[in-house]
Amino acid sequence: MTTLSQTKEIFRIAEAVCFDVDSTVIKEEGIDELAKFCGVGDAVTEMTRKAMGGSVTFKTALTDRLSIIRCSREQVNKLITDHPPQLTAGIKELVDSLHQRNVKVFLISGGFRCIVEHVAAQLNIPLHHVYANRLKFYFNGEYAGFDENQPTAESGGKGKVISMLKEQYGFKTVVMIGDGATDLEACPPASAFIGFGGNVTRPQVKERCSWYVTSFGELLKELEKI
Repeated sequence: MTTLSQTKEIFRIAEAVCFDVDSTVIKEEGIDELAKFCGVGDAVTEMTRKAMGGSVTFKTALTDRLSIIRCSREQVNKLITDHPPQLTAGIKELVDSLHQRNVKVFLISGGFRCIVEHVAAQLNIPLHHVYANRLKFYFNGEYAGFDENQPTAESGGKGKVISMLKEQYGFKTVVMIGDGATDLEACPPASAFIGFGGNVTRPQVKERCSWYVTSFGELLKELEKI
């Protein structure tokens, strides 16, 4: 594991920074919000907690939760319209600062592309920098499952995406920032991992990373040292 000073140094010179979305870039867990909206909130929140704790495989947890929610296309669209994802304080300024320094910013999420694209648009992140799961619907709009071929549908999927980005763009230094076990597992191949606890603290993540922050202001301050 990199030390605190090494992690800070890697962050300052990173060519690419990858953010988790749920409970990191946005304040909520998208799948829990969708479940609440569809009237099955409590059952799904408990499953999310288990998935984040790493006690079941990610794909199993995703399949189980979606089989309870069974959201229609109309419900997903209405959720985004009525309850748009709430950005975490400071994320817009941090992403703007990274962009000004010509650092490539990516969103890598185990959540749903239709919601994450909405977040990307607010942060001026190009849609081809978004990696997330795709919900599938029948022609009448009813739930038809999710695309199991997306790397983000698997445990270890975020690491696979980072390996792919390194290969595709030739990045040497990539930083992963997130709140959950799946984010921590992406390092390596990420050069460094920064734990984020501004919305929720996951003890198993906090204990296992050298740099743990509770606000994006701390990261912005580090960039300003350059």
